[in-house]
Amino acid sequence: MTSIDPDLKADFAETLVKNGRKLRTRFNAEVVRHGLTYPRARVLAVLAERQPLRQTELAADLELEGPTVVRLLDGMEALGLIVRRAVPGDRRAKHVELTEHGSRQAEVVAAISARLRDTILSTCEAADVQTALKVLRNIASVLDAPAEGDGA
Repeated sequence: MTSIDPDLKADFAETLVKNGRKLRTRFNAEVVRHGLTYPRARVLAVLAERQPLRQTELAADLELEGPTVVRLLDGMEALGLIVRRAVPGDRRAKHVELTEHGSRQAEVVAAISARLRDTILSTCEAADVQTALKVLRNIASVLDAPAEGDGA
């Protein structure tokens, strides 16, 4: 690997962080129009892909702490977006599933996500997106590895 100029590294990292914030802000502005929040929309998207999920599995997928997910799900259940059911054979565990209303809202979230992807990538070539995706996956693998000094 060739060495990367420190200024280029700094510019890349800052641009990545800023764009992540802008993307979240834009997405949130869209889902708010449908009575949702960013965290609720994420739950809907995950459950639309695979359900039922145990609350612990959902927390892991969302990279959130258990108590945070419990509060989030409490609100979503009150809105009729999800239901929690006991897991057969494990009285303490709960499966989380979308309700009919939740499934409709998940479809709205999927449409918003698709529209936003089309917009943000509208000026990009496929090869550039593939290269960017490779870089982002490399970054993810570094971030997923234990940091030095973590004792792992």
